[in-house]
Amino acid sequence: MKTKSKIFATAFSLSVAFFSAQNGNVTKHFLDLDGTSTNIKIQPTMYGIFFEDINFAADGGIYAELIKNRSFEFDEPLMGWKQQNTKTLSPNLDSGFLTIYSDDSKTNKNYARITVYNDDNYILENEGFRGIGLHQGEKYDFSFNVDNISGNISSVNASLVDENGKVISAVSTIIKGAGWQKYNLVFVPDATVEKAKLQLTFTGKGVVNMDMISLFPQDTWKGRKGGMRKDLVQKLYDLQPGFLRFPGGCNVEGRTLAERYQWKKTLGKVEDREYLINKWNNGFAHRLTPDYWQSFGLGFFEYFQLSEDLGAEPLPILSCGMACQFNTAELVKMEDLNPYVQDALDLIEFANGDSNTKWGKIRVEMGHPEPFNMKYIGVGNEQWGEDYIERYKVFEKAIHSKYPEIKIVSGSGPSPDGEFFEYGWKELKKLNAQIVDEHYYNSPDWFLKNADRYDKYDRRGPKVFAGEYAAQSVGVVKPDNKNNWQTALSEAAFMTGLERNADVVTMTSYAPLLAHADGWQWTPDLIWFNNLQSYATPNYYVQKLFSNNKGTDLLRISENGKVLAGQNNLYASAVKDSKSGETIVKIVNSSAKQTTVEITPKNIKQSSKMTKVTLTAWALKDENNFQTENIKPVEETSVLKKGKISVDIPANSLVVLKIK
Repeated sequence: MKTKSKIFATAFSLSVAFFSAQNGNVTKHFLDLDGTSTNIKIQPTMYGIFFEDINFAADGGIYAELIKNRSFEFDEPLMGWKQQNTKTLSPNLDSGFLTIYSDDSKTNKNYARITVYNDDNYILENEGFRGIGLHQGEKYDFSFNVDNISGNISSVNASLVDENGKVISAVSTIIKGAGWQKYNLVFVPDATVEKAKLQLTFTGKGVVNMDMISLFPQDTWKGRKGGMRKDLVQKLYDLQPGFLRFPGGCNVEGRTLAERYQWKKTLGKVEDREYLINKWNNGFAHRLTPDYWQSFGLGFFEYFQLSEDLGAEPLPILSCGMACQFNTAELVKMEDLNPYVQDALDLIEFANGDSNTKWGKIRVEMGHPEPFNMKYIGVGNEQWGEDYIERYKVFEKAIHSKYPEIKIVSGSGPSPDGEFFEYGWKELKKLNAQIVDEHYYNSPDWFLKNADRYDKYDRRGPKVFAGEYAAQSVGVVKPDNKNNWQTALSEAAFMTGLERNADVVTMTSYAPLLAHADGWQWTPDLIWFNNLQSYATPNYYVQKLFSNNKGTDLLRISENGKVLAGQNNLYASAVKDSKSGETIVKIVNSSAKQTTVEITPKNIKQSSKMTKVTLTAWALKDENNFQTENIKPVEETSVLKKGKISVDIPANSLVVLKIK
């Protein structure tokens, strides 16, 4: 750590200690840390990422395409587009007009036919995803397909304009001959703009067809053409996730079965992938988003590739023949279930098969000769009831008959308790299910009180995947939920209970992951972004501290022989990292008072150095924002003396101790 950082860390710690001291007398607790082996391993998959295309997470988010409805495939094909000088009830002889043509032989069937009568006056404009974010001096790849039909149109001219209509970059290309041709140009904006627009004009009069009008930053993750937004993927990479669950979430199920996510349609050339309405287009009355569609530029191949980039196990979730039970609850008949089951078998072949298999060959042709080595697959998202169990049985038999090594994730519904939750667990236990996905969106108080939830679980039953959880500051599905310190602190307390029960809980992930500041449907969310920037929430830093310090082996930490699961507002877990040689202790103090803990190490090699990482805030309501991340970890290092270890734990804080 640099000197400046050390000074800041010391000042911060002193100020927090002073602040805590003003709120009452400092208490003291005596903890025992036992290095004797528990024979419980922390799985590499313990802390992972849940990705769902909600809140503009894919199109308009991590998928770096900047043009909305680039190939005119929305139900309203001109959504996102505007013809500035074109009137509806007019021949538009003083400008021009656009109509939509379709080729039903193609999956991406629509294209625009543009008639230009007056090239001085016709302008076609795209608004992007709540605007187009541009960085000064960066390069942007602009491409489009044109078919010159008639007339004397000689060139296509493109401009990027700021919020006031000022041109910040312009390019032009000559149109050569007839027939569909692709053109590639590069913009270099001379200003940074959050909500720019793309404008197209033409030189000459006539008729042209246009399709796949696309704009991408060149500076994408790993520099891939048509790839992912670099700052967002970097934040995912920094989490050091053990797995990536994709593509959801309720959008796996769809509002109807016809609108479910079908992975095979997301393969192949991007321009041939069929658009689909996003479930969150009309998911919530408080945030109706009619322009929310899926282009599938981020498809299953890209999800697997992203998993590989992150060093994470891929965990795809597939439809089990049940549409979202909060919507239509449409069911496929049991006698018609086979295509859904075959999709699961084919996906395993796509991920793991060699070039001699049908689907493995497709993966190879897409540019990945080696298998993705997929080990997990999810059957359904958060379905419940007898209909789910009946369908799960069919999937389980088919998958394990052909691929016995694949671990199947099943579900216990959307709630952490209740009749359907109990029924699901009872039936899945009978079936010897491997991993059961539990979801909980609840108040911070619920998370604090349930830190001992898994202390009482059956050690011989299925393993648990805490697949979706987040503390709700106001209430579930409330638009005013905040990513404040109170929610993050309560999640940290709960996570000590997850870690302490690593023999039962083998996978965990916060949800949802991403949210566009102007395009969200659900709060709270782990990472917020706009068209130019992103910031990490306090909840993100909690996840990062646990994931970056997960260790390899569970240790025992206790007070008076009891685990710390909320007594005196203290929560704790401890692990050993056999790779780094560190002993790692995580302590949460949910009290408004500072406390001091005196740790007595037993059966642990004497250590000489301790790194203390503190995550806290001045007030429980505090949040991070685009201007500043006030709530982030602060690190300090100290030399240890022999014997007991005394550490101050500030009020309302998460402290990670790394002892070596």
